[in-house]
Amino acid sequence: MSARKKWARFFVGALLICSLAACGGGATNGGSPQHSSSSSPSDSGSASAPSGEKKKLTVWFIDTGKRKELIEETIREFMDAHPDVEVVAEQIANDTYKTKLPVAMGGNNPPDIFHSWGGGWLKAFVDAGQVMDVTGKIDADRYLPAALNLATFDGKLYGAPLAMSLTLFFYNKEIFAQYGLEPPTTYDDLLHIIDTLNANGIAPISMANKTKWPGALWFIYLANRLGGSDIFNAAFERRGGTFDDPAYIKAGEMIQDLVDRNAFVTGFNGLDFDTGQSRQFLYTGKAAMELQTSGYLTVVRSEMPDFESKMGIFGFPSVEGGLGKATDLVGGVSPVFSISSKTKYPDEAVELLKALTSKELAQRYVDEAGVVVAVKDVQYNDPFAVQMKEILEQSDFLQPFYDQTLPPEMAELHKDTTQALFGKSMTPEEAARQMEEAAQRLLGK
Repeated sequence: MSARKKWARFFVGALLICSLAACGGGATNGGSPQHSSSSSPSDSGSASAPSGEKKKLTVWFIDTGKRKELIEETIREFMDAHPDVEVVAEQIANDTYKTKLPVAMGGNNPPDIFHSWGGGWLKAFVDAGQVMDVTGKIDADRYLPAALNLATFDGKLYGAPLAMSLTLFFYNKEIFAQYGLEPPTTYDDLLHIIDTLNANGIAPISMANKTKWPGALWFIYLANRLGGSDIFNAAFERRGGTFDDPAYIKAGEMIQDLVDRNAFVTGFNGLDFDTGQSRQFLYTGKAAMELQTSGYLTVVRSEMPDFESKMGIFGFPSVEGGLGKATDLVGGVSPVFSISSKTKYPDEAVELLKALTSKELAQRYVDEAGVVVAVKDVQYNDPFAVQMKEILEQSDFLQPFYDQTLPPEMAELHKDTTQALFGKSMTPEEAARQMEEAAQRLLGK
């Protein structure tokens, strides 16, 4: 099976079967093009540190709030257990990280352990020989195969997953109650909510789309609800589908209809998500909801813990006449931790990788951060984590984020055209045409 098929299909059955309960067997994917070969430091074991000095490892990650605290605590515990090792950890803002890591990789100065989302984003580094093969060095049976597959290329393992990400609506329950609103089950219900809130001087939806990916969440969901679960796979794998499919054009039209309805906060296309500009609208009661990944909960608990009691979650509603199911989800795995092939201390890096993706840390992610994890045998008690687990178990399809599956050039074009759709500086037909032309050039006819 091709790499494109592997990334696009891996969630369909395995995620439901193995999602949040113990299940046997590791991930065994095949067919990805062989990555560029280079001699790994692990072939001959770790180097020795200079006399009197500790072995130094660097870790780059993007988790914030409680998740950041848990990672840092795990690293401190690792250093206590390995007194000859010093670990320097750096937390980097999400969008800054997406630029900083490729620069470090290209400059031959990467961190020893780094965050990724697996899939196409990680594969680009694997293909360049920049990621250490950890096949047989970690116990693959400890992880959900559906999540582990995102770090598996040509039957070899290049990382380990810790947490999963689901895209859901986060909303202010008090505002909904004040205006007699219920979480929508259909898209028409959502439009009614938007109109009601606008009539009462409340911005219906907050979004910070300066970095483009928040708006892409809307586009992916609308395309799924209109065109069904296979719309992306068929176009990506070049098996009869195209990126100028009528459903993609219709998704663009629906986005621009939302803009015309004043569904979003003023200036949304220029707001910065990382600095919390969209969340402030929810915290202050000026907006009622936001479509975001499940890491939103962790950020809220860190930034504005008092808001948690007002907050609820619901899934993206169905679209009448569309082929997608209301239970279809958009999401991914984050973080997948991987090791640079340049590390001087591969043995120690592997041990740290195990600690950063351990059952113990995963359980604390669930208990203290309300996160759904990719590690087996954890227990769910946090109310939000329980609800997310139930939403996940009701789904038989999870669409990976487009920009983590598409080749880098197409991933950027996807975000650029989607942002342009929200800004109404591009027609849906033009956006679809550009995507399909790029697909023909990069993926084949």
